[in-house]
Amino acid sequence: MFFFKTLISFLQDDEYRDLLITTIIIIIIGTIAYHYLEGWGLLDSLYFSVVTLTTIGFGDFTPKTDGGKIFTIFYIVMGIGMILSFINTVQHHFTIMRHQEKRDLVKQFKKTSDTLPDTKKDND
Repeated sequence: MFFFKTLISFLQDDEYRDLLITTIIIIIIGTIAYHYLEGWGLLDSLYFSVVTLTTIGFGDFTPKTDGGKIFTIFYIVMGIGMILSFINTVQHHFTIMRHQEKRDLVKQFKKTSDTLPDTKKDND
């Protein structure tokens, strides 16, 4: 439930939503470029784009054409910063949401404990 609550709040913020859209556009550009430059299928092109920009780099796909290699150089330089910014922003947002959830639980606990009758007994 926390994940969906966080995702919805993430998408409601214009800055976060714009970053997500920009990230998706960068991945789509890479997918289309590799599809045409390397002749790969769309799924393989998408896979390579994501693996490249997240710096995983399994090595199971590599550009063979000069155009693909040149594109990859620019794609990495331009795209990695954007992807890392996106990942960092998502992580930061999750952290903020988690802290807010904890604060809300503490407030709820204090409110509940304040309404409970005092059960202490004096042994005087």
